[in-house]
Amino acid sequence: MVHPIQEANENSPYGDLTREEFYKKHQILHHENFILNKQDLKIFTQSWRPAGTAASSRLRGLVAIVHGFNCESSWLFELTAVAIAKAGFVVCALDLQGHGYSDGLPGHVPSIRPVVEDCIRVFDSARAEHPKLPAFLFGESLGGAIAILVCLKQRREWSGLIVSGAMCGVSTKVKPVWPLEELLPVAAFFAPTWKIVITKPPAGKSYKEEWKRKLAGKSPNRPKCGKPTAATALEFLRVCEHIKRNCQGLETPLLVVHGGEDRVCDPNSAKLVYESAASKDKSLRIFPDMWHQFIGEPNESVEMVFGTILSWIEERTHEKGKSI
Repeated sequence: MVHPIQEANENSPYGDLTREEFYKKHQILHHENFILNKQDLKIFTQSWRPAGTAASSRLRGLVAIVHGFNCESSWLFELTAVAIAKAGFVVCALDLQGHGYSDGLPGHVPSIRPVVEDCIRVFDSARAEHPKLPAFLFGESLGGAIAILVCLKQRREWSGLIVSGAMCGVSTKVKPVWPLEELLPVAAFFAPTWKIVITKPPAGKSYKEEWKRKLAGKSPNRPKCGKPTAATALEFLRVCEHIKRNCQGLETPLLVVHGGEDRVCDPNSAKLVYESAASKDKSLRIFPDMWHQFIGEPNESVEMVFGTILSWIEERTHEKGKSI
């Protein structure tokens, strides 16, 4: 399976094609929608699947994907969605609050709970449309942390959980320096939307290849998150601590992939989640020298990581099919 990043260039993830031409070339059906969440925010959702009646009748499973803090469900991130869909899966995603086409203040996540609730609502709806298909949850960076929180709430409802560069612990290279970290609760209370100016934006530490870093920044709808707000930084630290305290409750089959040189999310924290999880079926792959976003690596490395993820999903899809 060749990842579509091979066709991208510095100006477009679709190469020289339009988005519609790109879908047609890869024989992908794409659907977009908006839902209104409990906070009366419009949340953008989309899905991808193989085109054609015959392809739809041979669907192998459903994969729900969750993007990271400085990302969205379209542009670069959707290339992985298309690659998974081409392998015979329905793929669904949403733009998190304050990201992409969804409502919300960019870079401001004072509470992770409503974000998790949005994900559960969207993904439950997608699974209800395909009740006989095995369902997998795949999250990157912040999306990895959210995926873990979803699985802690829905312990036996997923056929597998895949986290890539998951935010299980924040690297000291982007973490607020002392004493600012100790003062975060005060800052979050009095100035919740204040951007943490002492921390460096994580985006520059995510993509190893410069042209991919430039491409990520050229998204016409890229979330202008930059540095997190005080309330967001505090919430992210709380999320990491919550995951560390509760990851032993994970029972879902688990694949953890992480870059050994990730300077945004700590590889050792991801390893701790893997070691602590109660999942009987679990795997850990730390890729030496790789950074935070695997799609930001040289294309041959992208193929290696994506191949690892897709093979893991396909193996469990096959096992699930034999048991039905």
